[in-house]
Amino acid sequence: MSVTSKSGFWAIAGVAFALFMASDVRAQGGTASQADYVVGSRDVLVITSYDQPDLTGKFTVETDGSFTYPLIGRVTVSGLTLREVESALERELMRQEFFTSPQVIVAIEQYRSKRVYVVGEVRTPGAYSMSGDMRLVEALALAGSTLPTASSGAVIVSAQQGGVEIEPMPAGAAADESEHVRRIDLRQLENGDLSQNVLLNDGDTVFVRRAESVYIFGEVKNPGAYPMRDTQTTVLQALSLAGGVTDRGSMGRLQIVRIVDGQTKEIQPALTDFVEARDTIVVRPRFF
Repeated sequence: MSVTSKSGFWAIAGVAFALFMASDVRAQGGTASQADYVVGSRDVLVITSYDQPDLTGKFTVETDGSFTYPLIGRVTVSGLTLREVESALERELMRQEFFTSPQVIVAIEQYRSKRVYVVGEVRTPGAYSMSGDMRLVEALALAGSTLPTASSGAVIVSAQQGGVEIEPMPAGAAADESEHVRRIDLRQLENGDLSQNVLLNDGDTVFVRRAESVYIFGEVKNPGAYPMRDTQTTVLQALSLAGGVTDRGSMGRLQIVRIVDGQTKEIQPALTDFVEARDTIVVRPRFF
């Protein structure tokens, strides 16, 4: 399998995984029912009245958190759940003696008030509406999954933290449940660790990091730079990214050129040694 086809395969697999995990989270009750959704400005409500068809229609919540409803006038609904909006409308219709026992159903047609932002190494970065509780996998699925150039690290920054300086995530670090910044290991999530599938909040920004590269030259089939998604990548695994060693190359004549404290260091590695970000692997030709 070529490197290009491998990248395509993992990209497709990533989409399938994200969609599967999102559907699994919903099946387990990870997303709140619509009745528990908290209404906000710009949401579009569908209100159905069984007592008076003229009171049925679509209503957009304005920036002040209210909308105009027939017979009643301005109704403030921002911060209320859909069931609470129903109760408020019914109480007001009874208070003004329009109906003795009104029946009103409120649903959401368009979610516009709550958003999360997914940026970095994803296929479709942008802002996505939250239809109730949303977890990380759902947000990544909406953004088309991560790219082959994505690292195993992601950072979630809350809206209150604006301008935070994000430090590199240590290898193998778990989710950091701090108040404003949470660090996620996507590789652990892919391996089924749902503790990494954290709940997102309105205004959160999910930043998927770009993987550091390892450079592979010499007697390999496809020399070049390759993203190192896994920090625990061995020399042999790195060589496979470049299509493997050619017939002229020698697996026993490998060299790693590594920058340590600004100095160039040459290493004769074993195939099982781990490579580091920005390493250059050189495969030398055979003697005969």
